[in-house]
Amino acid sequence: MARTRKPTTIGEMLKEEFLSPLKLTQRRLAEHLGMEVKAINRLVNSKTSITTVMAIKLSSALGTTPEFWINLQVANDLWELKKSGVDLPHKISA
Repeated sequence: MARTRKPTTIGEMLKEEFLSPLKLTQRRLAEHLGMEVKAINRLVNSKTSITTVMAIKLSSALGTTPEFWINLQVANDLWELKKSGVDLPHKISA
């Protein structure tokens, strides 16, 4: 079935489901992960894509799986690509 709404971004998920409920600041999470706060800020503000390393770090710190974060990224990437109007080839027929 085709998706009718834009998928939740990593930034939305991180902010609304983890940072806010846990009363964590971006700075505190960044320090815990051993990263610069600007890396977390860019994720929260959807200015960058997640890497596999970041997915593993977030999953370890927040009790999720790396696949959870990667799947969010893939869903958003596919949504953006489909909405971009990119010219795709037709299905090959025999």
